[in-house]
Amino acid sequence: MSFTVAIVGRPNVGKSTLFNRLVGKKLALVDDTPGVTRDRRPGDARLMGLTFTIIDTAGLEEADAESLQGRMRAQTEAAIDEADLSLFVVDAKSGLTPVDTDLAEMLRRRGKPVVLVANKSEARGSDSGFYDAYTLGLGEPTPISAEHGQGMLDLRDAIVAAIGEDRAYPEKEDVAVTDVDIPQSSDEGDEDEEPTYDDTKPLRVAIVGRPNAGKSTLINRFLGEDRLLTGPEAGITRDSISVEWDWRGRTIKMFDTAGMRRKARVIEKLEKLSVADALRAIRFAETVVIVFDATIPFEKQDLQIVDLVLREGRAAVLAFNKWDMIEDRQAVLADLREKTDRLLPQARGIRAVPISGQTGWGLDKLIQAIIDTDKVWNKRISTARLNRWLETQQVQHPPPAVSGRRIKLKYMTQVKARPPAFMISCTRSDALPESYTRYLINGLRADFDMPSVPIRIHFRSPDNPFEGKKRRT
Repeated sequence: MSFTVAIVGRPNVGKSTLFNRLVGKKLALVDDTPGVTRDRRPGDARLMGLTFTIIDTAGLEEADAESLQGRMRAQTEAAIDEADLSLFVVDAKSGLTPVDTDLAEMLRRRGKPVVLVANKSEARGSDSGFYDAYTLGLGEPTPISAEHGQGMLDLRDAIVAAIGEDRAYPEKEDVAVTDVDIPQSSDEGDEDEEPTYDDTKPLRVAIVGRPNAGKSTLINRFLGEDRLLTGPEAGITRDSISVEWDWRGRTIKMFDTAGMRRKARVIEKLEKLSVADALRAIRFAETVVIVFDATIPFEKQDLQIVDLVLREGRAAVLAFNKWDMIEDRQAVLADLREKTDRLLPQARGIRAVPISGQTGWGLDKLIQAIIDTDKVWNKRISTARLNRWLETQQVQHPPPAVSGRRIKLKYMTQVKARPPAFMISCTRSDALPESYTRYLINGLRADFDMPSVPIRIHFRSPDNPFEGKKRRT
């Protein structure tokens, strides 16, 4: 049985740097600005043979409960209650503050194991701050440098001493060993057989949109708890936070992302890091839900986000949030559908669901739309069906003649899914106009029921064995 560790401390003591060091990746945003981290972020930590779950938290400050800092503090306190052990990080370089003393008292009242960590101990003049840490009454501080990786062995020993060796190193179950060669099942099947959709596989979903569209509120409603920080302020979310839950037996891993403003308005370095983190979440996800504010939909930035998601090859679903604030719903819904078809021609047939993250209305329909879109994104079509379809398309609308010579489409096959991509062998592929490619893509969408996902078609001309050779006379 593994255990969970929360990293706590006042702002700007190096908690996120230590988190990145323990998980071995730059998952958490790091900046000199205090208060970068706002939500609690879990990760899988490895520390010299020790494996556990680590939670990065916001810097603890004294603040009114209704303020943003107060809500951040509530998130951190929830992480402390969830964890089996807390790493209380202090800044040995700048020394202790009254906030550190208050936090130490709060951790003592929790009654859970605490490891006192004196970060930035490599800095000149850090000795006084290190020895001051003894006055907190939480035992001997462990000197480390999260940025440079110093003191990690001492930190491992301190964690083991606090949590206990039995908990730190649980006994592994015996695994039967055999020298019998068990044949592996082959993934290669008949190319004319279309594989069925695996509805047991975990589904990765990213939630994106403009600031203050209600993304974090939506995920909290799915989870049934205030897992992510929310509020009326725009741009609360900075890190891309992942959460998991089961929906009708299907594991869903959902990524909350920072609001994406127009590039011209993104000036601060920290916001640039947040947007870059959101782009990584889009690339990691399979289906992306673009959250629109139903009261002010189809802003220019909304359309650019949809275009970005499709160019990245992700499956897309639109969620018109704040539906509880709409009065004439039938008229607004008809208007939204008309604008979706007109403003997003590259996403013909995209699924759009009106929802309310605040009340939970429409969330089951949204999840079903996500799964239906993911099925299309994973779809494979047999080569035999594709070539029968290609022949029919050429009869109905032959490729144009270029310089008096007709372009012939000879053979078609699907080369990959996720998103669906096809290869067509043809003559003079470089001369085929873009309009005919769009004709084929639209035909694939209609005839094989493939709405809302990007479709790629690549044309290839066979090599001419006589090209470059002189003709004999």
